[in-house]
Amino acid sequence: MDATARPAVVIDNGTGYSKLGFSGNSEPSFTLPTVVAVNESFLDQSELLSSANWLAQYNAGVMADLDFFIGDEALSRFRSSGLYSLKSPIHHGQVDDWDTMERFWQQCMFNYLRCNPEEHYFLLTDSPVSTPESRECTGEIMFETFNVPGLYISVQSVLSLSAGYAYLKSLSDDNSDSASDMTGVVVDIGDGAPHVVPVVNGYVIGSSIKSFPLSGSDVTQFVSQLLQERGELLPPEDSLDIARKVKEMYCYTCSDIVKEFKKHDKKPDKYIKQWSAIKPKTGVPYTIDIGYERFLGPEIFFNPEIYSTDFSTPLPELIDACVQSAPIDTRRALYKNIVLSGGSTMFKDFHKRLQNDIKKIVDERVAATNARHRVEVRPVEVNVVAHPIQSYAVWFGGSVAASSPEFFEYCHTKEAYEEHGASICRTSPVFKGMY
Repeated sequence: MDATARPAVVIDNGTGYSKLGFSGNSEPSFTLPTVVAVNESFLDQSELLSSANWLAQYNAGVMADLDFFIGDEALSRFRSSGLYSLKSPIHHGQVDDWDTMERFWQQCMFNYLRCNPEEHYFLLTDSPVSTPESRECTGEIMFETFNVPGLYISVQSVLSLSAGYAYLKSLSDDNSDSASDMTGVVVDIGDGAPHVVPVVNGYVIGSSIKSFPLSGSDVTQFVSQLLQERGELLPPEDSLDIARKVKEMYCYTCSDIVKEFKKHDKKPDKYIKQWSAIKPKTGVPYTIDIGYERFLGPEIFFNPEIYSTDFSTPLPELIDACVQSAPIDTRRALYKNIVLSGGSTMFKDFHKRLQNDIKKIVDERVAATNARHRVEVRPVEVNVVAHPIQSYAVWFGGSVAASSPEFFEYCHTKEAYEEHGASICRTSPVFKGMY
């Protein structure tokens, strides 16, 4: 059977989690932590250091290459055994360990999706600030190691924008091509490397990309820090894992931090939650109270100085600066379509707080312009788009793109790679099927 007759494989590799599945599906088949547990004990044996024992060295290398795990299984092996070391191939949104990344992809294909990579086209995602050389390395691994028939590498921000369009379009009866301009600002906040990316007509304005230094992992760290400072007795080995679960289950975004403190102080029984668990080593049950951490965790996006003095620019101001640095004729359209993406944008009322803060900044600028020039400037519409698939919006956008008839025409093929080399993977054109 021709590879174009089979569904394409869609893999979104993030700093914290990776989503994988097949095109045409509405949800990823698997969501895994982007980590690899490697058994390096074979290579550490002192008797293998002798150059004469080359056969033992070779066998040890083969065993080390085969004995590894990814995702939740890797975390489990790392915690239960001292033989495995944990490696993260992606840091701050970019791959910095290609051998580990290749192992991760290998397990994704053969152990989780259980597909033959030679029989499927692939859509992979890439950071908006990734280098062309990084895309070349991706192409080399996919074509040389896995022998894929076709590959398309898309910018995560464009897929997030197309996911928002596709989802909202599926809810309405309007099947017109009103979303064909593909213009908006993507606020992508995951477990690492948040970016604010303006996209105009499907193309990223690279000079206007803004980076935000705080991510979902910082929220987890801050929640853990607050719990420990308050005297809650957390098991040291599980403190971050508990903080992550508290963040996902109980945290929310408040409209006014001062009023929120007063509400918690006035009615503690209503707002304070409790977390109960069992210590893994001793088996002793314990309970902790969760109070101010519920709203202080997400507050670092709006008042980052409460967590770190190194950065004091709130996320709404950064988004405003991103739009203001874009071409002047695109700014109104960008303000009108601010799309959220990533699991750390899923906090309750996060989009409302973000929209109100950006709207306040924009209205103050318009009022100042009216007063300075004595003219009446038309109000600027600010709209932050939120939807239930924010946590896997990039993957969903890839699934929609890879299921379109035009997808296979725009993929880089194995034949083109053999003729022109890995440089063909540096860019991938935007096509109508993406939205």
